[in-house]
Amino acid sequence: MATDYHHGVRVIEINEGTRPIRTVSTAVIGLIATAEDANPAAFPLDTPVLLTNVIAELGRAGTKGTLRRSLESIGAQTKPFTIVVRVAEGKDEAETTSNVIGTTTASGKYTGIKALLAAQARLGVKPRILGAPGLDTKPVTNALVSVAQQMRSFVYASAHGCLTKEEAVAYRKDFGQRELMLLWPDFVNWDTATNAETTMAASAYALGLRAKLDEEVGWHKTLSNMVVNGPTGISADVFWDLQDPATDASYLNSQGVTTLVNSNGFRFWGSRTCEAGGYFYFENYTRTAQIVADTMAEAHMAYNDVPMHPSLVKDMIESINAKFRDLIRGGYLLGGSAWFDPEYNSKENLKYGKLAIDYDYTPVPPLENLVFQQRITDRYLAEFAAAVIA
Repeated sequence: MATDYHHGVRVIEINEGTRPIRTVSTAVIGLIATAEDANPAAFPLDTPVLLTNVIAELGRAGTKGTLRRSLESIGAQTKPFTIVVRVAEGKDEAETTSNVIGTTTASGKYTGIKALLAAQARLGVKPRILGAPGLDTKPVTNALVSVAQQMRSFVYASAHGCLTKEEAVAYRKDFGQRELMLLWPDFVNWDTATNAETTMAASAYALGLRAKLDEEVGWHKTLSNMVVNGPTGISADVFWDLQDPATDASYLNSQGVTTLVNSNGFRFWGSRTCEAGGYFYFENYTRTAQIVADTMAEAHMAYNDVPMHPSLVKDMIESINAKFRDLIRGGYLLGGSAWFDPEYNSKENLKYGKLAIDYDYTPVPPLENLVFQQRITDRYLAEFAAAVIA
């Protein structure tokens, strides 16, 4: 080397060893909304805008459309990072639906839901919790799920237009994606713009509550059985009893629809996604898979294109196992480990710069069905006389 000769002292940094792995941010909402009278500078059409305090933005959100009330519902739960894409309201529901779904313009700009794909590049954060409260028709929900799959995000949507539980169940059968939770019916709350109680999309509350749980409990906890701030009622009658399986709520849950109940506060009831079969039938199973995948991938970007020595592979495996130990201690996972499998790392693959590291994990199941086995017995009478005499 040209620098081999040196008359003096040099220090060469050797930056090897394990690296800490940071969990990706999860409490980031992606909201699609309408608001004809919103401040156009604060909420330009078809452009992702980052809000760090949803309540502080109410004054610029207008009073028309879905934006203001959605922000109120989210803000009643917590104040998460929220990426808003405002879309134009059409002359009818069909035109509005097209505007919400969006497209790619001739100049290459994404509009509507597709604008969420540009959020990370523009704003530096990725939306993980998606919804279009009040606008989530069946085509809109399908478009949201499509974007969610590309970004490893999760969608909360209403069973749009369904008036009965049977209609909601039939609606649910048109979906089979693990990235979707369907909700029925909606909440009722007080609208300060009209000074009256009106129906409010349950999906808006779901977005806020999901972010709150991520911040305060963790992404391993499902939405179900947590008190929701803000509602004053439920838009349709739902029969629910904690001990009776033959109820409206149990029927909806058994068919993969999350419903609403009132028991010491209004709550979502149900933890199921729309996946039919497979491994990701619980909401937190899907989100765990997404978060673990992104956490591992993003933490190892720094390793791309560096010289591939056995010591490097050992460091990566130990970094992953250290992260799994941290997640297990925190209660986010039941188990997880990484390893090197020679079968998938032939000399040909290694020669071409291809490395495979295997890992597995076990998500934390929600306690959905608790059974107490109650028995009547006379065995505690055996010592009755002795207890009286004593």
